[in-house]
Amino acid sequence: MLRMWDQPLTDENRMKIVERVAKEIKKRHLETPAILFLEMHKPLANIVGHAAVAFSPFMMPFLGFKTVDEYSQFFSDRQNVELLIQEIDKRDLQPQDQS
Repeated sequence: MLRMWDQPLTDENRMKIVERVAKEIKKRHLETPAILFLEMHKPLANIVGHAAVAFSPFMMPFLGFKTVDEYSQFFSDRQNVELLIQEIDKRDLQPQDQS
């Protein structure tokens, strides 16, 4: 049986999640709405992380166990949300790639 939050989230995994989410937000030009949403819901970070665990049986078939486990741990900590906001803000100040 797989157990959620059995392995703590490492700093390397935390930074990978931050970079991955910030990159996707930048790609879709959603920097301002994402920052607004994260700032408004930062006080609820712990509840969101635990809600992800509660809904994990519904999310795992689509996202996989590892992804649900890592993201639920990530979003359960308010400091991680602040780190993500700072990364999005930093990327927002960079010029858009001409790809």
